[in-house]
Amino acid sequence: MYAEQASATKPSRLQLGGYGEAVMTRNFYSDNVFRYSHADKYKDAHSHGQFDLPHVVIMLNYNFGKGWSMGSEIEFEHGGTESAVEMEAEEVGEFEKEIERGGEVALEQFWIQKSFNRAVNLRMGHIVVPVGLTNSQHLPTQFFTVYRPEGENTIMPCTWHETGISLWGVAGKWRYEAMLLPGLNSAMFSKDLWIKNGSASAFEFKVANNYAIAARIDNYSIPGLRIGVSGYYGHSFNNTLQSDFNSTKYKGVKGAVAIGAIDFNYAGHNWIARGNFDYGHLGDADKISDFNRGQSSTTPYSRTLVGRQALCGGVEAGYDLFSCFKKLHEKEHKLYLFGRYEYHDAYEPPTKQYQDYAWTERHRIAVGLNYFPIKEIVIKAEYSERFLKSQFNNEPSFSIGVAYAGYFIK
Repeated sequence: MYAEQASATKPSRLQLGGYGEAVMTRNFYSDNVFRYSHADKYKDAHSHGQFDLPHVVIMLNYNFGKGWSMGSEIEFEHGGTESAVEMEAEEVGEFEKEIERGGEVALEQFWIQKSFNRAVNLRMGHIVVPVGLTNSQHLPTQFFTVYRPEGENTIMPCTWHETGISLWGVAGKWRYEAMLLPGLNSAMFSKDLWIKNGSASAFEFKVANNYAIAARIDNYSIPGLRIGVSGYYGHSFNNTLQSDFNSTKYKGVKGAVAIGAIDFNYAGHNWIARGNFDYGHLGDADKISDFNRGQSSTTPYSRTLVGRQALCGGVEAGYDLFSCFKKLHEKEHKLYLFGRYEYHDAYEPPTKQYQDYAWTERHRIAVGLNYFPIKEIVIKAEYSERFLKSQFNNEPSFSIGVAYAGYFIK
């Protein structure tokens, strides 16, 4: 999205830029994998801290002329990689790999585009899926919190990128986008992250036995305000290798994933406000849960239950305190005092016969500051607390970070 916006205003043939984040967090709660199933044991646990490079991205774009252009993004997540391990809550908590540095390297975008006019552009390649607020606006200068907003980053891939075909354009005060892409893989769904890992592939290619569609419409009629709606639909079951198994139990199972989202952002009168609400439904969640739990222990996939629906919602607002001081305002320095509230729940049992994991339902409140010495750089600080149901322990934390987003060659 950032490359698209920049190319619309900066017609240079070659563009080189990127964005990146460096953060430090102190969590005032236990990081033990059993902190939910045995909450009483970890009520007075020691705090723990971490330093991280959540995302460092290099963007390279080129305009070939005659309506043809190329865009690309290479993303380094968490500073690596040389290998990686993860511990999932409520699992055995064992490390199985030796590592020197965890992390991921991914080609987040690579596409070729033919622009016929402002209203009709055809993009082919690896593209960001335009569903939800964070996927369409994921630069660190486009949200107040130190990390990306938690709700969408929990229940959906974020940033969600797939190889496919996209048709987009701008007409008057409207922008539209429609995308054809491979379906998700339900074998990688889980109880605590819903479909988040479903876009990944354990192989050197993306299996595409099933296909999906995504779409987005944004309106800019009111000055300073953008309102958008987006959605996704696709089948997810059996979207992997060796999909030709014969089983009466799973006959007719499709695993239809349907997502609807509405979001907005507003900038004016020294205020910035943003908000979103996302709802997702998974068909055949009971059958998929049974299938996933029955997989071999050697499988690269998750072996957990998955909920039949997930949802998240959030709103944040910040006021520029420096707007009250003439000299600072004239120098375009900005200091936003912000607050954010969000709610998300990644798991609702497939049916009443399945176990409920009440700790997946969470409220989160954050307050903090964003200081922009220049528009491309932001220094962030926040205190947040995650509120769980009464039988669990709340999860407060403090984070600081520095980030940038911009172009070096325009």
